[in-house]
Amino acid sequence: MSNEGTKRTGAAGAQAAAGLDSRASWRMAWLTLAILSVSYGSPLLIVVGMRTMQAELGTDRSLLALAGSLVWVGTGAGGILMGWLADRIGVRRTVMIGACMIAGGLALSSTGTIWALYVGHGLMIGLLGNGGVYPPLLVYVSRWFERRRGAAIALISSGQYVAGVAWPTLFERAIDGFGWQMAMLAYAGVVLALILPATVMLRPVPGFAPAVRPAVGAARSAAAAGRQHRIASLHPNLLQALLCLAGFCCCIPMSLPSSHLVAFCGDIGIKPTHGAAMLSVMLGAAFLARQAWGALADRIGGLRTVMAGSACQAVAIGCFLLTQDEVGLFAIAAAFGMGFSGIIPSYSVAVRDLFPAAEASWRIPLTLFTAMSGMAFGSWFAGALYDHFGYYAPAFGVGVAFNLLNLVIVGFLVFRLAGARRSAAWSAAE
Repeated sequence: MSNEGTKRTGAAGAQAAAGLDSRASWRMAWLTLAILSVSYGSPLLIVVGMRTMQAELGTDRSLLALAGSLVWVGTGAGGILMGWLADRIGVRRTVMIGACMIAGGLALSSTGTIWALYVGHGLMIGLLGNGGVYPPLLVYVSRWFERRRGAAIALISSGQYVAGVAWPTLFERAIDGFGWQMAMLAYAGVVLALILPATVMLRPVPGFAPAVRPAVGAARSAAAAGRQHRIASLHPNLLQALLCLAGFCCCIPMSLPSSHLVAFCGDIGIKPTHGAAMLSVMLGAAFLARQAWGALADRIGGLRTVMAGSACQAVAIGCFLLTQDEVGLFAIAAAFGMGFSGIIPSYSVAVRDLFPAAEASWRIPLTLFTAMSGMAFGSWFAGALYDHFGYYAPAFGVGVAFNLLNLVIVGFLVFRLAGARRSAAWSAAE
């Protein structure tokens, strides 16, 4: 056997001995998926109940959309804070805190005032709630895997879509039967009843210990080396900024159906139950397609996968402008879910492809934060455009424009990186 084969065999044996990529690893991944499928149900209550809440509160739709948007901003920002906390007190306690904050945020939001919706959703459900659940669990599961890390991340990142399949129809019926405030209080109890016991089953990662903080001199040397490094003749931080801008732009159109599909269906005469079912179809298709996008990213790289998914999303978001037929909208919603589902995980893969592993701990949360900020802005801006025009067509048109801008940025990076590889190959041949 060759030395290279011996090294691969030895590495695989070491992983197995350490318990990585094992059955226990996949049990933790599936447990994490179950937790996220519950936590990500919390912001869907506003999505499903937006028209009812608007009528009862007598407010603009953009103000309600802003409350939902604050969940995305809070989750992105909270991931940086709560990820730091998880390394100090453990992922179990951090997720427990997050679950309690989600429940408290729903209870506060149910009091029925705008400020309570903003504080409850932005601070409690977003920053301290889902921010304390999703990013720490993402890091936790990534440490259980080496060879199949991409597949595991794709699986657990589908928690949002599982929530979208499982909860909207139940929420619509609860809101219709008991009111949106009682629905929020009831789901707060569901969060506590399901997530808190699940955290007890989260096992420590085999052989993992938090990294020791490097000496000041070593850290400065590493930082200086990073400043001198170039990726495709681009400064690393410029490349990071372009990735963040691309993520922001692609998440604006991504947020439109995710936040306004049920309300859009109601405006054009489709029954609320059918609108909720359409949202479930969209997110169900996204869950199924995400696994395929993860496999594609392992083959062609994260950045090319982002470009492919963004192109599919651009076509689908444009199709929302072409029909108001219910059957056609079901098909478009499914196509949209299949298109956008692989984009966000592929950004994380792209960061790992382009930057040193030691920098992933802050570059990935930063990329996720700007992407979620795009989700928040897109959700609010679509509501603002609706309030101004009285229909959603301008919002979908703006979504197409931002999607095209994303394709320009990602296409530039793909071309630039491909050119750098070709130049490196020619230099080696000479």
